[in-house]
Amino acid sequence: MTVWDRPEPPTRPVPLDRERIVAAAVALADEGGLEAVSLRKVAARLNAGPMRLYGYIATKEELFDLMVDEVQAEILPEERPGDWREALRGLARRTRQTALRHEWLADLLGGRPILGPNGLAVAEATLSALDGLADVDTVMRAVETVSAYSTGAIRREIANLRAERATGLTKRDWQRAHGPHLTRMLATGRFPALTKAVHDGTDVDAETSFTTGLDWVLDAVAAKLDGPST
Repeated sequence: MTVWDRPEPPTRPVPLDRERIVAAAVALADEGGLEAVSLRKVAARLNAGPMRLYGYIATKEELFDLMVDEVQAEILPEERPGDWREALRGLARRTRQTALRHEWLADLLGGRPILGPNGLAVAEATLSALDGLADVDTVMRAVETVSAYSTGAIRREIANLRAERATGLTKRDWQRAHGPHLTRMLATGRFPALTKAVHDGTDVDAETSFTTGLDWVLDAVAAKLDGPST
C-alpha cells in the first residue's frame, strides 16, 4: 500500500494531517536542504511528538515522495498548450523554475516516477502532448530524452549556485581566481580546442544556456517524430 492509498489516522491530540506535515517538510528543505528534513524536525516544527508522524508517514523516503509531489503542482500548465513543442518546452522551463525555488528538488529528480496525483498529472501532460504523433515507444524515448536533458541542466545550475554560496565566490570571482592557472595551462599548447573555447566562446547566463540546449533537444525529437525511423 502506497502512502497515497493509506488512510490517515485521527487528528487528536494535536491536529495533524499529511498536508500540514508535507508543508512543514517543504519549508524545512527550502531553508536548509534535504539534510534539514527528518521526521523529528518536522514534528518539532508542528509541536507534535515524533511518533505521531509515523501514523501518517512510514519512512523519510515516503516523506520525500510527498514533498516532490507537492511541488510538482507548480509544474503543471494552467491551460493546454498549442502544440507539443510548446508543451514540452513549458514543462521543462517550469521544472527549472520550480527547482530554483526549491533547490532540494534537483537532488530528487531523475529517479523512479512519483505516483502521487501531481506527479501523475505531470506525466499525463507530458505524454498527452505527444499522443498520436508517433508510436508509444518513440513517444517514451522522446519524453525520456527531454527529461534527461532538463534534469542534467537543472542539476548543473543548482550545483553552481550551491558552490557560489559555499565559497562566497561568484562565477566571475571564481574565473578571476583561477585565471592565472588556466592561462599557464593553455599556454602549453596541449589544449587547443579548450583554448579556442575559452578565448572565442560567448559566455551566456544559465537561462539562455538552458533554453538553447532545450531547443536543440526538441529539434532532435522533432526529427524523430517527423522523419523516417532509423
